[in-house]
Amino acid sequence: MNMQRCAALLVWLCPFAVAAQSAGEKPAGDSDLAEKLSNPVASLISVPLQFNYDQGYGQGGSGHKTYLNLQPVIPVSLNEDWNLISRTILPFADQSGVVPGSSESGFGDITQSFFFSPKAPTAGGAIWGIGPAFLIPTASDANLGAKKWGAGWTALILRQSHGWTTGFLMNHLWGVASIHGYDNRPALSATFLQPFIAYNTPTAWTYGANLESSYDWHSHEYTVPVNLNISHVTRFGKQPVSFGAGVRYWLSSTQNGPHGWGFRAVVTFIFPKG
Repeated sequence: MNMQRCAALLVWLCPFAVAAQSAGEKPAGDSDLAEKLSNPVASLISVPLQFNYDQGYGQGGSGHKTYLNLQPVIPVSLNEDWNLISRTILPFADQSGVVPGSSESGFGDITQSFFFSPKAPTAGGAIWGIGPAFLIPTASDANLGAKKWGAGWTALILRQSHGWTTGFLMNHLWGVASIHGYDNRPALSATFLQPFIAYNTPTAWTYGANLESSYDWHSHEYTVPVNLNISHVTRFGKQPVSFGAGVRYWLSSTQNGPHGWGFRAVVTFIFPKG
């Protein structure tokens, strides 16, 4: 896949949003859903399917990677004051030249996070959550995962006001055990940092930007992509769905990592309570 095909996919997605909007959505309710989607710890069940494409891997920059992340978000009410938010990332990847001289296709490692979050914002309007994070070695190919069990923590803080959402998400994972036969894999200690900003319009459009930076404490290497995206909540009958797409540019990467431009498209199925 190349960037021309990614652009074609973006063009292909747009008519669905427009057609569904004309089919009778409720802008006020959908605007509220769009704002909740901008909040990673909102009390809202959602199932995003996130398609990504990156290029410029390997020596000579000829490698590329296409991957689809299944990212269900499930809130659980613990009591009158607290929610537990489960966020899962399960990737399915197809790559060539990411590892020199090879091509792989299959599942990657699962990243599982749990946020304990107050149901009400603080007196100052801050929304926050904190909890454990885990890396589960589910990769179907040795070149698609770390082959390690990992554990650590994750935290989030944000504010929402007058259509604007600004926040900061981070986690850190340490390797705690290797899969049998892969004890020679490099040690795992990685920090993920994601500052983000989004603006939600009264007609359920969202314009956003974020950095999805990571730092490897053993190799002392940064990866820093900036993402620009646009999305829209619409309806098919009574079912609310968000369609989104955007571009990514790698500000910094490892020597053999992705470079230049990438692409993202997201379809999110939303299941409001009630």
